[in-house]
Formats: sequence, structure tokens, C-alpha cells
Amino acid sequence: MEKIKNLWFDGNRIYMRTKEGRVMSRPLEAYPELMEATTEQRNDFSIDEDGEAIRWEQLDADMHISSFYETAEPDTQNEVMALFKRFPWLNVSEVARYMGINKCLLARYIYGISKPSDTRLKQIKDVLHTFGMELQSA
Repeated sequence: MEKIKNLWFDGNRIYMRTKEGRVMSRPLEAYPELMEATTEQRNDFSIDEDGEAIRWEQLDADMHISSFYETAEPDTQNEVMALFKRFPWLNVSEVARYMGINKCLLARYIYGISKPSDTRLKQIKDVLHTFGMELQSA
């Protein structure tokens, strides 16, 4: 397996160069915890001694070199993103907590990196509907 030599950020992408000289990049949307982090937090990482993983202690986040082999790019025309754009005041963390799922998973649905199943999409819509009904009755 290739080994990580260095890592950097440019725009909305994270780049990695291997010791073999190969450069790979991924959209930050693939890593919501990094997308929401400050520049200082993003740059405060360490590469493990095996050269296969990166650790952001401040963010309690880890990434393996294999995640750079994924090729999925954000789908900005997805239904979950449209819902959250329509209601920008929604707190992603709280919606995820209410649903009982990880915030990063919901963010991956919103950013179009992961596609929810039909059942999960219905759950998201049902939760938003419930919030709307509760607000309407207030």
C-alpha cells in the first residue's frame, strides 16, 4: 500500500501526496468534520508512523489513505440538500441527533457524497415534517 508523505488543503479540497509521488484529492464535503473546521484545526494533523492514516486530535477525526481512492464527487442537485437549502436555519447536528444518526452521515447526505436509502430519505422528510408541525402548533 502507498504511504502518505504530506497533506494540504486548497479551496474546498483536501490533497494528499504519497511517498511514491502520486497526488490524490477529495472534496471537503466528503469529510464534513473537516469542512466545518477552521484552517488552524485542519492544519493541526499528524500522519501515523506507518504512513497510512491521518489524525486530527482537536477534531477527534481520523482518515485512512484508502479514503482517497474513492471517486464520488458531491451531487449538488440531491433532494436532501434541496430540503436543507429551503430551510437554512435547520441545525444539522440537532436534526441528526433527533433522528438517532451521526451528524457526519447526515452531512454526507446533504453534501451529496452519500445517497440515502428510500427509507432513510423518508425518515429525514418525516422528521422535518414533525418539526414543522411542532412549530405550527407553538
